[in-house]
Amino acid sequence: MIEQDIHCENQAPFSKHQLIGVFLIAGLVFAIITIIGLCISNLVHAQDSGFATFPVAPGENCLSCHQGISSIMDSNSSMLVQIQVIGNRVGDPDGCVVCHGGNPQGVTEEEAHTGVPQGIRPDIFYPDPGSIWIADVTCGPCHPGRTYNLTRSLMQTEAGKIQGMTWAWGGLEGYEVKWGNYDIDDPDGFEPNIGTEAYRAYMNELIAANPNVFPESLEQVPSPSIEEIRQDPSLAAFTYERNECGRCHVGVKGRSKRGDWRGMGCSSCHIPYSNEGLYEGEDPSIPKDEPGHLLVHRIQGTRKSEVTVNEKTYTGIPVETCNSCHNRGGRVGVTYQGLMEFPYGSPYDAEGEKQPKLHTKNYIFIKDDLHHQQQSREGNPTGGLLCQDCHTSIEIHGDGNIFGTLLAQLEIECADCHGTPDAYPWELPLGFQDEFGRDLSDEPPRGTVDTLLPFQTLATVYDSEDGYLLTSRGNPFGNVIRRGDQVIVHSANGLDFQVPLTKEINQDSTWKSLNAKVAMDTVTTHLDKMECYSCHADWAPQCYGCHVTVDYSSGKESVDWIASGSQHNPDGTTAESSLGIDGLTAPGQVSENRSY
Repeated sequence: MIEQDIHCENQAPFSKHQLIGVFLIAGLVFAIITIIGLCISNLVHAQDSGFATFPVAPGENCLSCHQGISSIMDSNSSMLVQIQVIGNRVGDPDGCVVCHGGNPQGVTEEEAHTGVPQGIRPDIFYPDPGSIWIADVTCGPCHPGRTYNLTRSLMQTEAGKIQGMTWAWGGLEGYEVKWGNYDIDDPDGFEPNIGTEAYRAYMNELIAANPNVFPESLEQVPSPSIEEIRQDPSLAAFTYERNECGRCHVGVKGRSKRGDWRGMGCSSCHIPYSNEGLYEGEDPSIPKDEPGHLLVHRIQGTRKSEVTVNEKTYTGIPVETCNSCHNRGGRVGVTYQGLMEFPYGSPYDAEGEKQPKLHTKNYIFIKDDLHHQQQSREGNPTGGLLCQDCHTSIEIHGDGNIFGTLLAQLEIECADCHGTPDAYPWELPLGFQDEFGRDLSDEPPRGTVDTLLPFQTLATVYDSEDGYLLTSRGNPFGNVIRRGDQVIVHSANGLDFQVPLTKEINQDSTWKSLNAKVAMDTVTTHLDKMECYSCHADWAPQCYGCHVTVDYSSGKESVDWIASGSQHNPDGTTAESSLGIDGLTAPGQVSENRSY
C-alpha cells in the first residue's frame, strides 16, 4: 500500500491524543510546522550552501504549461505539505521539482525539463519519478529502505519464475535458485529489515531450513547465442524468459498493448493507467489520443488516496492495475476476475462487434473468485475485495531478503482470516497452513495485537477494536481487525466486510451442505494436507495443451526485456520505456498457442 498520509517512514507517528495536546499547547500553526520539519532533512541534499531561492513570477512555473493537471495527492496530505514547502524554497510552490526535477522557471519544454534547482535530491528531470532506478532520490527519502527491498523482491528479480521455467524446459539441473533479471546480492544478510520480532524469528528459522529458497545473491539470467542453442536446444528457455516472460518486472515499463499499460518501479502499482493507456485528465500538454500515458496524475493506494477521473472517484489499487502483469504465468489475476483465455472473439459487444483483445488475448467469463464477486455473504456491502486487501506490503515490497519462490515471499494463509472449524484465527499458532513441515502442536495461540508496524501507520489507520489479526508469519494486518468473535476486513475501496468464520459455521451448524462439513470438519486430514483452495477454487486454467515456439529463422528477433532494463539512463528511463521506443532486441521470436 502507498504510505502518503502522515509523515516519513523513519519517524514515530503522532497518536490522536498527542496531536490534540500539540494543538492545545502550541496551536495549529506550530503543529503544522513541526510535522513539516520532520522530513525536510531527508528530502533535501545535505549541502553547506543550503537552498538556492528563485523568484516566482506570475505564470512562470510548472503549471504554466500543465495547468489543469490534478494534484498528485490530496491537499490535506502532510506529505504534499512537505513537498510544497520544499518546492517553495526553490521557486516551485507546487513542489513538482521535488520529485520530477527540472527547472520551474523554464518557459519552453526543453528549458523546463533541463537542470534542477540547487537543494533538492533529483539530479536531472525524471519523467517517471517512480522508476526503480532513481527511486532512492524520489520516493526513498520518505520511504527509506523500500527501494532496497523492492529490488530484491520477486516483483523485480522474478527468480522463482525463472527457476521454475528453466527447470521445466531442461535448462537447469537440480533446484538451485541462481538467476534473476539482474545481478543482485544482499549485503545486510538474511535478517529481514522489516517486520515484527515474531516475523523475524519465524523467517530466520524458515531460511535456515530452506537455504535454496533464499539465495544470498543472483546472477543475471543468461543470454545464450544461437550457436549455443543449436548445440543445446534446452537453452531456448532463456530466450523465452528474456523475450516474453521478463516484460512484467518493475524495472521496465513493459509491453505497450491493451491492458498492459503501466508505470515503472513504484509507479507500476501506485500510478493509475487505463486498459487503453489514454490520459483522461485536464492537463492540455498531454495528448488524449496517444496511448501510453497515465490515466490521471494521482497516487493510488489507500482508502485515503482518492482518485477522481471523469467525475467518478475510487480509492485503493484496482485489480486491473495488478493484472497489467498478473495475466501470465499462473494467470492468477485474470482468474480472480473470472476470465479464461478463449480462441474466439465472441460473445459480441453491444454493437455486434467482437470483443477487443486484452493482454493480446480473447477471454470468456467463467466465474470470478468469491472475494471478487459483487455480492458476498448476507449483510455485507455490494462490492468485491481488492488484491491489496489480503496481500500485504511485505508480499509486494519484500523484506530485504532475496526470495527464490513465490511461497517464500507470501505470508498469508486462508486461515489467517477464516480460521478453522475448531479455532478462530487468533486461536491458531503462527505458521499454521504455511507449508514447511513444522510441528506446531506445542506452539501457543498467535492472539492479536493493538499496535502496527511503523510503516503501516503511514497508510489508513483503522481502530484496532479487539486487536489487529496477525498473518501466519506474525505481522499485523493493518486492515483486518477482531470485533468480539467477528473478523472485519476494511477494504481500501472504502467498504467494510464481515468475514465468515468456519468455527462459527461449525458451532451453529450452518454448513451449506453436509459435504462441506465432511470435507472441512469430519475428514481432518484435508486441512493438514491440502490448501483450502484445492476445493474452494471453482476452476483454474491448466497448462496441458499450451505450446511455445521460439523461431530463430530468417533473422527473427523480439524485445529482450532484460537487456532493455539493464540499459537504464540517469533520468530513470530504460531502453524500452519511452513512448515510441521498442527496446533492445535479441534473436528469437516467441509465439504461444494452445489446444483444448
